[in-house]
Amino acid sequence: MIKVTLKDGSVKQVESGKTVFEVAKEISEGLARMATCASVDGKTVDLRYVLDKDCSLEIHTFESSLEGKKAYWHTTSHIMAQAIKRINPKAKLAIGPAIDEGFYYDFDVEKNFTDEDKEKIEAEMKKIIKEDLPIEKFTLPRDEAIKFMKEKDEPYKVELIEDLPEGEEISFYKQGEFTDLCAGPHLMSTGKVKAVKILSSSGAYWRGDEKNKMLQRIYAISFPKASQVEEHLAKLEEARERDHRKIGKDLELFMTHKLVGSGLPMYLPNGATVRRLLERYIQDKEIELGYSHVYTPSLANSELYKVSRTLGSLQRRYVPCNANG
Repeated sequence: MIKVTLKDGSVKQVESGKTVFEVAKEISEGLARMATCASVDGKTVDLRYVLDKDCSLEIHTFESSLEGKKAYWHTTSHIMAQAIKRINPKAKLAIGPAIDEGFYYDFDVEKNFTDEDKEKIEAEMKKIIKEDLPIEKFTLPRDEAIKFMKEKDEPYKVELIEDLPEGEEISFYKQGEFTDLCAGPHLMSTGKVKAVKILSSSGAYWRGDEKNKMLQRIYAISFPKASQVEEHLAKLEEARERDHRKIGKDLELFMTHKLVGSGLPMYLPNGATVRRLLERYIQDKEIELGYSHVYTPSLANSELYKVSRTLGSLQRRYVPCNANG
C-alpha cells in the first residue's frame, strides 16, 4: 500500500500500481467522469499514470483548473488532426498545442482552408467524438520513433524527434487509426469531448521562423456543454466590439496605411484632439507634482546609439527629474 495525499490534505491508502483514474473512481464516480488529468507531486500527468510510491495527488477537471482545461483542449486538437487526415490523407502534421483559450494545430496542406473546409472538418470531428475511440499511450526509443514517423511520412514530427536527446523515450497517443507524437496529457477517450467549434484559420511559419515554410493553422475551442460554446462565441463577439481597431475606425480616431507601415497609426482630427487633451493633462499633472520639462532633438548622431555609456549619461542628464531630487 502507498499513501496518497489529496488536495484537501487528507491521506488515502491505495494499492501500489493503481492508475490515477482508478483512484479517482475510488474517491467518487462523479469525479472519475469529470477528471481530465492530474498533478502528481506537482507534475501534470494523464489519468493513465501509475501510482507506485507515496505522493501528493490533485485531480483536475475542466472546471477546476487551467491544467484540466488544457488536457481537454489538447485531446480535441488530436481529434481535429485526425479529422483532417481522414478528409485529406496527404496533409502533414506539425504541432497542435492547447493554449489559454482553446487550441490550434498547424498543417502543411496544398491550399488554404476555406469556410467550407472548416465546416467539413468540424463535422468529421463530431463523428470521431461520437465513435468514442479509446485513447492509448505508448512509447518508443528515439531511433524507432524516428523510423515510425518516417514510415507515416510525417517530416515535421521527424524533425521534432531528432531535436530530442539520444536515448530519450518518445511518447505517442493512438485513437483508432490515428497516432500522434505527444507528451500528453490526454483524456481517456474521444467521447469525453462534448462540444467543439472551429474559430478561425491563418498562416503560420513552421517554428515561427519566416525562413521556413508557411503552414496553415486552425484555431478551435471545445467544452463539456454546448451552451458553453455559445457563451464563448458571445464573449468573442463582445471583445471584437471593444477592439481598439474597430473603435478607432468607428470614431474616426486614427487610420493606418501600408505605405506608412502596418500598426503605425496616423491620427485623424478626432484622434488628434483626444491625444492633445491627454498630453496636456499629463504635462499639467507633472508640473503640479514638481517635475520640469526639457526638449531634446527627435534625431541624434548615430554615435549616440553606439556608445552605451554616453547614452546612459545623456539619459540621466536630460530625462525630466523631480525638483526635490
